Amino acid sequence: MKKLIRILIADDHAIVRKGLKALLATEKDMTVAGEAGDGAEAVDKAAELEPDVILMDIVMPEMDGIEATRRITARRPEARVLVLTSFAADDKVFPAVKAGALGYLLKDSSPEQLLEAIRQVYRGEPSLEPSIARKVLQELSNPGGAGGKPTTDPLTERELEVLRLIAQGLSNKEIASRIFVAEWTVRSHVSNILGKLHLASRTQAALYALRSGLASLDDVPAG
Repeated sequence: MKKLIRILIADDHAIVRKGLKALLATEKDMTVAGEAGDGAEAVDKAAELEPDVILMDIVMPEMDGIEATRRITARRPEARVLVLTSFAADDKVFPAVKAGALGYLLKDSSPEQLLEAIRQVYRGEPSLEPSIARKVLQELSNPGGAGGKPTTDPLTERELEVLRLIAQGLSNKEIASRIFVAEWTVRSHVSNILGKLHLASRTQAALYALRSGLASLDDVPAG
């Protein structure tokens, strides 16, 4: 039996949560694991339920979605957060990505776009609305911005291999299995990659790999 994608909905508007639940109920491969009405509750529910994907609003009481994302991904680096918001401003987009969000979608997107974004994020693939992706990639390519510029200390062949696998959505455990090393060794490689490229998260590393042509979402990992 195909595994259901378990989703946590975090939004301070009950009508939005109800609408999302109704939409997700139409999909055979998705189920709503829980709801949260603010960021603090989202952090607690994410720890309790360990959902596959977290739909995260940005502007919420108690704690905003950016801080909630930061705390969730700090506790569970493999957590997959898809921001669903009305705001496309730089001061929302970049902090959300830096906090560890794997996707960023606007609430005026179509239901089909949202469902596809959920599936992409579940697979570990960055899912950014085109206008948002352009912002992020421009920021990553800006020497004074969020980094993405290699230092004089280039990535090793093994680090490049790990970076490509990160871009394909593999977890540290999956990468370790793929390249036949211990999981702690992969964590060390990931840390080195982020340090050398001046990046703050795996999401940024994946975007960097895609922008620089080191990886493609069309790639099928060699098995």
